Amino acid sequence: MRPLLGVAASLLMLFSLTPLAKAQNQADAYYPPAEMEAAREALREGAGGQRLFFLQTDRLEYQSRRDDEEIALWDVNAWYGGRINRVWVKSEAEYELEAGAFEEAELQVLFSRAITPYFDFQAGIRQDFEPDPMRTHAVLGIQGLAPYWFEVDGAVFLSDEGELTGQLETEYELLLTQRLILQPRAEISWSAEDIPELEIGSGLNNAEIGLRLRYELRREFAPYLGVEWSRSFGSTADYVTAAGGRTEDTALVAGLRIWF
Repeated sequence: MRPLLGVAASLLMLFSLTPLAKAQNQADAYYPPAEMEAAREALREGAGGQRLFFLQTDRLEYQSRRDDEEIALWDVNAWYGGRINRVWVKSEAEYELEAGAFEEAELQVLFSRAITPYFDFQAGIRQDFEPDPMRTHAVLGIQGLAPYWFEVDGAVFLSDEGELTGQLETEYELLLTQRLILQPRAEISWSAEDIPELEIGSGLNNAEIGLRLRYELRREFAPYLGVEWSRSFGSTADYVTAAGGRTEDTALVAGLRIWF
């Protein structure tokens, strides 16, 4: 008799759970589909599906170079999107204070897609406003975190004149305290050919190595001091010398790093 009662109880439980078994989860058996879909959408949004905006002025600085040359510089990045797909805007410029003119000015608009947990593939356009003559470039690049937490940003550029150039930038943040941070930074650029009108030679043409010490008054607001060394190489150095410029320079820098 007891075995028969056990079988009957099992069958009763099976039939009572059938609607739950067919449902995606137990809540589907008790709440309307529209409410469940709204709840799942809210969950996706809160767990990484939301769209965000980020703006960072990585370098907003004053540079005092040799021969009393004074430069104002900005290096600004912004993006909008989710975890996988984003739109990036990048801008860099150097303004010579005494001459009252831009030495360099560029703007990039890029589509970015995550290809690994640490790296994004980027593609888009870059517009150079200075130096003259202006150029428009197609851009392909990689940006992310290399092993040991080195920030890496590399790209190749194909101009509307068919000129192929490239640039690689890397940074590292060494926390001396929770607020005092030492940041080494290096940048190199190269060209596949001579571009005389822009005073650019083939091969490795420029390198910059800097060291900045910042203090985070808040995480989003940090003044810094530092030093930066730069040098031109090869045919680029020949163009710079012919134009009366210096192939090697050292600058003292002071600036702000801001993000929100």
